[in-house]
Amino acid sequence: MAQLHADEDEHTNVVDPEALPFVAPSRRLQTGDPVTWLKLGWKDFKRAPGASLGYGGFFVLISYVLTFCTWKLGGYILMFSLMSGFVFIAPVLAIGLYSVSCQLEQGLKPRLGYCLREGRRHLGNEMVYSMILLVIFLLWARAGSVIHIFFPVEANPDFSDLAIFLGIGTAVGIVFSALVFSASAFSLPMMLDRKVDTVTAVLTSVHAVLNNKGAMVVWVLIIQAALAISFLTAFLGLAVLMPVIGYATWHGYRDTILVEGWPENAKLPAAG
Repeated sequence: MAQLHADEDEHTNVVDPEALPFVAPSRRLQTGDPVTWLKLGWKDFKRAPGASLGYGGFFVLISYVLTFCTWKLGGYILMFSLMSGFVFIAPVLAIGLYSVSCQLEQGLKPRLGYCLREGRRHLGNEMVYSMILLVIFLLWARAGSVIHIFFPVEANPDFSDLAIFLGIGTAVGIVFSALVFSASAFSLPMMLDRKVDTVTAVLTSVHAVLNNKGAMVVWVLIIQAALAISFLTAFLGLAVLMPVIGYATWHGYRDTILVEGWPENAKLPAAG
């Protein structure tokens, strides 16, 4: 009998995919909403310091390994290109942080083991998304090397010559960064939270970003400030800032994307 009721409940939760819109709608954000997400992210960090520092330490280690390898293989130009491109793959690596916030939201004690299992359960969508980011990442790395040809060859170049190099590099970087940010802002938390394919999640994220340009500019500035602090502290700042930004991203998704029509993924198991 219990199994019958369970089957009935499962059947009633089935949603016809064709009845859903192509993208999930988004809420109109206030310009200062990302600051609230950051505060909530810091609150999550304090509620789960062990898991947070463990995850943050992983990002610090990855940054040092990447810096060492690129310096040995290609010098400082390639190093800076790949380190700046590291932000392209960071959202995929941060999916465990979204899971920590999700567990805290449900009143559970976060477990990194569950985060790893959760990542494996969404491996298909993550792989599709990762391949897209990998292509963009490699294009960005190649573009960084090509842009080097605009660097002045003179020993003491004029500012006007440097301005051309910096202007082209900045323009190319903005294009790549805007593309990846729009696709990444809310897509991975949505894939973690709901049964949704990669294309729908990415298009939903892009739609939400375009629908809230003011708030997204503030969010980008917050992320850039966190990255600047991390570079100035020789990546040690990532141990704290990366988890906080990851948690804030989860709260941003919950605050922005209206996903009531999409079926939920399996509920988290109770602690203990």
